[in-house]
Amino acid sequence: MGQQAIIAIIVFLVIYALIISEKIHRTILAMLGAILMVVLGIVTQEKAIEHIDFNTLGLLIGMMIIVSVTAETGLFRYVAVWAAKKVKGEPIHIMVVLAIITAVGSAFLDNVTTVLLIVPVTFSITRQLKVNPIPFLITQILASNIGGTATMIGDPPNIMIGSAVKELTFMAFISNLAPIAILIIAVNIPLFILLFRKQIKTSDELKQGIMDMDEKTLIKNRPLLIKSLSILLLTIIGFFLHQLLHLESATVALAGAFLLLLLTGEHVMEEALTRVEWTTIFFFVGLFVLVSGLVETGVIEQLAEKAVDLTGGELVATSMLILWLSAIASAFLDNIPFVATMIPMIQDMGNMGVENLEPLWWSLALGACLGGNGTLIGASANLITAGLSAKEGYPITFMKYLKYGLPFMLLSVVLASGYIYLRYLM
Repeated sequence: MGQQAIIAIIVFLVIYALIISEKIHRTILAMLGAILMVVLGIVTQEKAIEHIDFNTLGLLIGMMIIVSVTAETGLFRYVAVWAAKKVKGEPIHIMVVLAIITAVGSAFLDNVTTVLLIVPVTFSITRQLKVNPIPFLITQILASNIGGTATMIGDPPNIMIGSAVKELTFMAFISNLAPIAILIIAVNIPLFILLFRKQIKTSDELKQGIMDMDEKTLIKNRPLLIKSLSILLLTIIGFFLHQLLHLESATVALAGAFLLLLLTGEHVMEEALTRVEWTTIFFFVGLFVLVSGLVETGVIEQLAEKAVDLTGGELVATSMLILWLSAIASAFLDNIPFVATMIPMIQDMGNMGVENLEPLWWSLALGACLGGNGTLIGASANLITAGLSAKEGYPITFMKYLKYGLPFMLLSVVLASGYIYLRYLM
């Protein structure tokens, strides 16, 4: 291993350790790490730019704009209150319905955005019912990461995998990952009920308070709602057809976003652009360049060789190694930098005699997304929900979450292991 490779490893590990420590914001660290890779001559500026996946960035920005405009209409609050009334204000049924809404929303909007929209509504409903909101929030965290597994746009790891592997289309993600995501949710819901039914009881009078709410008053801007839903529907259709149209998913998302801004005017555009999570976008930029240092110096290729040697290139063993390694690592580390490191490694395995990479990609996607449920720091949606909960006076501690999150994560990965084996490896 050459000197440049050693320097690249040191920079990567130091930055990664600092990201895990959470002492300094991860975006600042990722960008400083990227700049160091260029300044130290590990990669040139031109090579660094080549490694930035603009398809991932474009997809994220486009969806953030569409969702931020749609949120202004009050649609998501309307859906939550409407659903609560449909189950007669019964807390345990509301918890299940909100978990399902979170899972579906996370599949098509992304899990971070979904929890930002659903959590405030949850507090509004639980205050009305005078019940503990924490069971609701824990089930929503779990549902957000499971639902985000189902599509290419649901969770950042899937966005990154879909951008890196052109054969894995939007439809491919749905047909390969949605069945197991649906199965996991279906298995988890009875367990949610069993665990929390005694913790969230309320009186008939308080349930009536939910029934008396008028959800129609929550829709603030009907013309904007019609425009937003029309464009959102067109965009999702575009994702289904993007391969036939020979368009990248980022083009579809950005076309939808700016068509919506064209229909809504400059004042909406300025507000929507301020709501784009630019810290997340720059985190991705820094990360891509940081990992490029390991790619260009051959470090990733050597890691791939060791993994192939360990499993003998045998597909079952390699798939299970990637699935469980991804799940355990993603429970304790941010799954985005982990996936950024794994993608070139799996690509290199294809150059080393592993002929069928498809099970490896699905193993990585399932492990990274489902593993995020293992601990409170496993995924961004978890931390955001915990932060919102603490502001409301209901702190979710690391250990309190671990008691529920880790068993559910392990159960999900066991189910995913069976699915990968039966569908791809038998």
